[in-house]
Amino acid sequence: MIGVANGGVPPMEELEQLARRRYQKPKPEIHGKYWTIVVRKDEFRDGKLVRTRERVRLALASEPERKVLKLRDAHVNPLNTELPNIGSATNFQQFTEDTYMELEMPELAETTQQRYRGVIDKYLIPAFGELSLGDLTVGKIQAFFTAFRHSDLSHESIDKIRDVLASILWKAREKYRLISDDPMQHITLPRAKNKGRKRKPHITPEQFDELVNRIPEPYATMVYVAIYTGLRVSELIGLKWHDVGFDTLTVDERYCRGDWSEPKSDASNATIGVDRHVIERIHRLKLLTVEVKAGRAVRKYRVVKSDGPNDLVFQSVKDGKPMRDNNVLTRFIKPAARELGIGFVNWRSLRTSRATWMIEAGANPKDVQGQMRHSRIQTTLDIYAQFVPDSQRRAIEQTSKMVAERIANAQRAKAAQAGMLN
Repeated sequence: MIGVANGGVPPMEELEQLARRRYQKPKPEIHGKYWTIVVRKDEFRDGKLVRTRERVRLALASEPERKVLKLRDAHVNPLNTELPNIGSATNFQQFTEDTYMELEMPELAETTQQRYRGVIDKYLIPAFGELSLGDLTVGKIQAFFTAFRHSDLSHESIDKIRDVLASILWKAREKYRLISDDPMQHITLPRAKNKGRKRKPHITPEQFDELVNRIPEPYATMVYVAIYTGLRVSELIGLKWHDVGFDTLTVDERYCRGDWSEPKSDASNATIGVDRHVIERIHRLKLLTVEVKAGRAVRKYRVVKSDGPNDLVFQSVKDGKPMRDNNVLTRFIKPAARELGIGFVNWRSLRTSRATWMIEAGANPKDVQGQMRHSRIQTTLDIYAQFVPDSQRRAIEQTSKMVAERIANAQRAKAAQAGMLN
């Protein structure tokens, strides 16, 4: 066994030693009814190179030895001509299930883990499970994604499949040093099918005002803060009192259905400016008491049980524990939205509404990106693409006016010329 350093790669001197020891020219022997040889093989197991022995059948025992020697040479020559990349020979399914899913995925949010497991089980293992990491060439991966042109999957779903595969191969390359190249950087996805740009649902300020007034506290304030800040619901639920400044909110962790984790990305981990009326509404929660029916009885609960620096801003009414986003949505937000005829409302649409309002107010993309904490400007521009700027509308109107005037002038000139001829 050869020790492995540097996250899974043997040092060069050990590789050279391995190459010298690999050279083999075993003597064929009759074993039962067959001529056989015993060869040595190197496998990558749990970050270590392990040498194994394997008996290989070459021919029936009735074959002459000179023919068997040629078969022996044909079998061992590939092993002796060059030192293969042992790490890249690691099976994709083995690495994904035993290393990536066991050691790396637990660092992700629970909801992200569920989504990644679904992609791995449904798409990646069936496509690449029998291949080694080194066999995942640009050509094979590109063929895999190109085939989605004929599927009903949305461009967004295909993009998520790419993200999961890229994450696996990135860990194999950067952390475990099993492969040297990143084939994913050369991959292009099929073009989105021409079904028209799907508008991202959002609510108007007028609808928002009516919605908040129909929702009980503290859930009304959750919606209020969500739409005035653009926080994701996991960030909203994970908000603590030490995160609340005079006119700022700091996002440094999130909570989702039993799972505490860091924000979605480096860009998400930030302090953002917030209107004072939002901060005032947050502090107002400390003064509120709500009534909850318990059978025939009615019980009163303080909305904020404790407001120490590490206590939650939005606490479960009964026990002060973290809230569950789906419960708040289905029990309070959705029913109120349906009454107003805006049944599409969910936590995502509240966040999108914030970006939409900023755009309508004339904010530039970089400012919206900073407020929404998007990692990529393209994400912000996708929202911008739903709107036709006033300047563009004016340009359209001016162009139409110019065309109409020139056509009218041409018609008048033509009519005048016809009159002169008559």
